[in-house]
Amino acid sequence: MTKKEIAVEVLAAKILLVRGRKVMLDKDLAELYGVKTNELNQVVQRNLERFPSDFMYQLTREEFMNLKSQIVTSSWGGVRKLPRVFTEQGVAMLSGLLNSRRAIHVNIAIMRAFVKLRELLLTHKELAEKLEELERKYQLHETDIQVIFEAIKKLLEPPPEPPKPRFDMN
Repeated sequence: MTKKEIAVEVLAAKILLVRGRKVMLDKDLAELYGVKTNELNQVVQRNLERFPSDFMYQLTREEFMNLKSQIVTSSWGGVRKLPRVFTEQGVAMLSGLLNSRRAIHVNIAIMRAFVKLRELLLTHKELAEKLEELERKYQLHETDIQVIFEAIKKLLEPPPEPPKPRFDMN
């Protein structure tokens, strides 16, 4: 597997938001690394000290059910244990434990996907700020614009008819 085989977009689609953090599921990582999910989790279990709670944690049943309903797929199968999720730092820690050539390329691609997501979020934040600024400016000028439109409408109205002269027949 070469690093070009994994598109950033494909990886970005596997990055989920759980507890306000961008994470990847153990099953998705295992698939990418070309190992079974239980094998990946065994490696993690043997090295738990490398995975503090801000690197990796297990989903609650409620979180798992929410994810299942959001990700409509039949690949969940019969899950006996609640899945683990890995933050960007947790994925980086996995790279030190899974030393295959494939794992190296997958980790590089995943790190690039996380970076790309950060860049996109920053861009969206900047756009949102600019939009907010435009809305503020528009609100300040809205009253002035309405006055101008009213003046234009009055100019477009036909002039009132002059009063008809009254003739006095005396």
